Amino acid sequence: MAGPGGRPEVEAGPGGRPEGEPRVAIVTGSDSGIGKATAVALAEAGYDVGVTWHTDDTGAKGTVEEVRALGRRAEMRRLDLTDLPAAAGVVDELAEALGGLDVLVNNAGTGITEQFLELKLDSWAQVLDVDLTGPMLCAQRAARRMVAAGRGGRIVNVTSVHEHVPLEGSSAYCAAKGGLGLLTKVMALELAEHGILVNAVAPGEISTPMTGQHDVDPRTEDRPDIPLGRPGHAREVAVAIVHLASPEASYTTGASFVVDGGLLLMAAQANR
Repeated sequence: MAGPGGRPEVEAGPGGRPEGEPRVAIVTGSDSGIGKATAVALAEAGYDVGVTWHTDDTGAKGTVEEVRALGRRAEMRRLDLTDLPAAAGVVDELAEALGGLDVLVNNAGTGITEQFLELKLDSWAQVLDVDLTGPMLCAQRAARRMVAAGRGGRIVNVTSVHEHVPLEGSSAYCAAKGGLGLLTKVMALELAEHGILVNAVAPGEISTPMTGQHDVDPRTEDRPDIPLGRPGHAREVAVAIVHLASPEASYTTGASFVVDGGLLLMAAQANR
């Protein structure tokens, strides 16, 4: 059904499908951390889930088991975002296996710590492939499918607080996440006419393997430089992502949702 201006209306169900029809989400890098928490939270919300992994197939199998335990279907594929453009074909493989695609969560990412003057071109290229070019290609595959299906959809790019503020020793990471944040806005502009909503979620410090805090209860960690005094839990990011896939977020596009315990607010403290 077309809405005002001939644009497709967002249907009652998340991802643009009417309630009762199968709903499918793909979450890249869902073998652990934010990706795994998001895959499980989407399954709880009624989605079948495509799971991807790079090196941790055991973790991905665990995610699949949790999704299936919730009564939802799950498929898993290996995704190596340094193998471009071929890697983005995994989006099509998972969509075919699950019978469609309503939501893509670009979560897979990497980072290095290297001072700008010592930064190697190979390191720069790897981070930009995984954190920016790979997500762009995956989103392009997903959006083309959503446009062809004519039901709209949702794309959520997981960036970082360093989409918004710099971090010393992380020029490649900041460039990639900043680029992904602005790409999110361009995609939102261009895909709105197809009923596809595109947003970013920008986490701060989260207790995940990427930050060396696997299986750590963030409530036991002291972070005096964060207003809430602790790191975040992956589930606290996942619920923000699920909200953006829900009918309640049907008027939200081109936004960046910061989930950081107030970390970015500390600039105000520094300026007192």
